[in-house]
Amino acid sequence: MKLPVNRRIDETHHHITSDGLSVWYTIQVSPHSRIQEAVFERADRMPGDEECNLWLALLVEGGTAVEAPSMPGSTTRRFELFERDPDGEAPLA
Repeated sequence: MKLPVNRRIDETHHHITSDGLSVWYTIQVSPHSRIQEAVFERADRMPGDEECNLWLALLVEGGTAVEAPSMPGSTTRRFELFERDPDGEAPLA
């Protein structure tokens, strides 16, 4: 899987495992922050904690990703890690 930067999403950022788990991974970069996002999806059910945690350990660096809320009945789980560099931010007026 090729790791994307700045949210240019296409199939090179998508991997399907042999048991049908779809995995997407993106990184958004700006001068003062970086957001890593991993999305897991199955056609028939919600991906389990064990399989998500295995992939998160391989993909996400520099902290612990937090799961975003999902809709009831969804078969998709999304995890994000926000990293900020206050030194790169513009001063408040």
